Amino acid sequence: MRIDVLGAVRALRDDGSPIDLGGPRHREVLARLVAAEGRMVTTDTLVDDLWNDPPARAVGALRTFVAALRRALEPDRPPRDPPRVIVTEGPGYALRLPREDVDVHRFEDTLARARRDPDTVTDLGAALAAWRGPAYADVPGSAWAQRERTRLEELRLEGVELRARILLDHGEGDDLVAELGAHVAEHPWREPAWGLLARALYRAGRQADALASLRRARAMLVDQLGLDPSAELQRLETDILNRSAPLEGTRTAWTGPGVRLGPRTTVDLARTLALAGGDALVHSRRDRLAAVQAAERTGDLSLTARVIGAYDVPAIWSRADDPEQSRAVVAAAERTLTALGPDGPADLSARLLATIAVESRSADLSRADLSGADLSGAELRRAQQAARQAEALARDLADPALLAFALNGVFLQSFTRPGLAAVRDGIGAEILDLATRHELPNFAVLGRLIRLQSASALGDLDAAASHARAAEQLAAATEAPLVFVLTRWFQARTAAARSTEPGGPTAATAAAHYRAAENALRTAGMPGLHRGLFPLALLGLRLLHDRPAPTDPDLDWGPYRPWALPLVLLAQDRVEEARTALAAVPEPARDHMQEAMWCLTARAAVHLGEREIAAHAAASLRDAGAEHAGAASGMLTLGPVALYSAEAESCAGALPRSGYQPPR
Repeated sequence: MRIDVLGAVRALRDDGSPIDLGGPRHREVLARLVAAEGRMVTTDTLVDDLWNDPPARAVGALRTFVAALRRALEPDRPPRDPPRVIVTEGPGYALRLPREDVDVHRFEDTLARARRDPDTVTDLGAALAAWRGPAYADVPGSAWAQRERTRLEELRLEGVELRARILLDHGEGDDLVAELGAHVAEHPWREPAWGLLARALYRAGRQADALASLRRARAMLVDQLGLDPSAELQRLETDILNRSAPLEGTRTAWTGPGVRLGPRTTVDLARTLALAGGDALVHSRRDRLAAVQAAERTGDLSLTARVIGAYDVPAIWSRADDPEQSRAVVAAAERTLTALGPDGPADLSARLLATIAVESRSADLSRADLSGADLSGAELRRAQQAARQAEALARDLADPALLAFALNGVFLQSFTRPGLAAVRDGIGAEILDLATRHELPNFAVLGRLIRLQSASALGDLDAAASHARAAEQLAAATEAPLVFVLTRWFQARTAAARSTEPGGPTAATAAAHYRAAENALRTAGMPGLHRGLFPLALLGLRLLHDRPAPTDPDLDWGPYRPWALPLVLLAQDRVEEARTALAAVPEPARDHMQEAMWCLTARAAVHLGEREIAAHAAASLRDAGAEHAGAASGMLTLGPVALYSAEAESCAGALPRSGYQPPR
């Protein structure tokens, strides 16, 4: 049998006849397992992906869907034989089919081969022709499917351009004009596509049309984006004017997707792209992992260590955008560090340790992480130890760039408990000083953003605004547009805080600021930051104005759902359900939002009269009394921690400090 998802989800027998997969939910379960590429998907993840608001019997329903799919996909399997296609693995399920039997995997593998070997361009053309429409086309409303559609559409566009480039490089492709003309009409912002169209027109003997297409590209870029064409497009225009020999079919230099670069060159390019955000950031992470894997395959430990450590892209958020990829990078770094041994080069060891610290984001290793893993804390301790070791080695080596990278790891491992904004401000100040003295502009931006977050957490909005302006000036000089996305959120956070002041903006105005910031973040390529942030911001704004939590069922609370849920249920007068939800609330993850999560727990406990939970929340917040809940993010606020702590202590009354522990 084979499974196709490049279009509507379907399964076909060897003879091409369709398999009845059942209803939409059945197809979505199968599709979600396809997207995992053979990895196990936990039951909790499947439930969260299938339902925005899971029903009480969601797990039972999921098991029913899986059982029905197993019967459809393996109708002749004896009752006592274990399933071979959809298998039970640990706390979830995995799809076990050869990659060539799943169309999306065939496409990805064919594209990867074409990147390495241009002679497989015919196979790439066939793989592109097999697309029947948008990936997972009949799973329109699911967030996971939308993410996969976006990713795969980017790969499809890359495949179209790679095929055209290979054909043109081989002196062919003069019949590509119509195809590429339609391509640039649909995707006018893809500069490489304009270059390919111009080359195809030139190959077809249409020099004037080729030049006209490049001028249209220039006009569009300048008029609509305020950007000049890339150096590649400008060189191409000159070559066409001069009828240069490379246009006649010899291979031209190219630095876009598809070129066969060495692993170190690839990771350097990925590091540059990471600062651009959006699709470039998504590609950057993917290319970085591919480069690491390619380096490992060489067996050259020094090369592998340098490739892993070369991606010193400053990181500001305590949740990874792609946790699985981060774990793969950490695993490669740990393997390489072990192979180098204690006597390995100190600079390589320091970079590997710093990479472990940065990629092992504190929230992703927290006991409260929602992945379903029961972590012992050993990984978290290992990451914190790696941060300290990297810092010590970098100081001994007197390498400012390496020390800035190591301190980035120290910062990301500094969310061990509430109330450490001043500590993080000190880290940010040292990074900023190092970066300023040694001309490390990207780390200067990081230092400013850390200090912005810290000042925001401490309620010093004037100092935070000063750091925001300085970060924007640096970002403009270094072409780092993501900074403006973050500072826009800070401006919204400021509007929210001042909406409670006489003469300040209204709550509606503050909400509009948050919505505009959300729209900017949506396409920034940072799901670890994006998911759940907007609903949490709205909740904080409502709490500032003593209003109930938002109850819109379409809001995606992301990783903050367990802490928001009791207040959402209270807003719906579902008191007993709120009490049950509060009893199930785990310890907050060690991230930028831990003070906010404790404050949500405290507020729910006060409203429900749960004295022990209120006492535990108050004790946990004791060292954060000078901070603002959620403001360590620099992006939203729930108001002063002291207000939540005081009402929790009042609710707890004279209750002795209990042994209460939140559920894991």
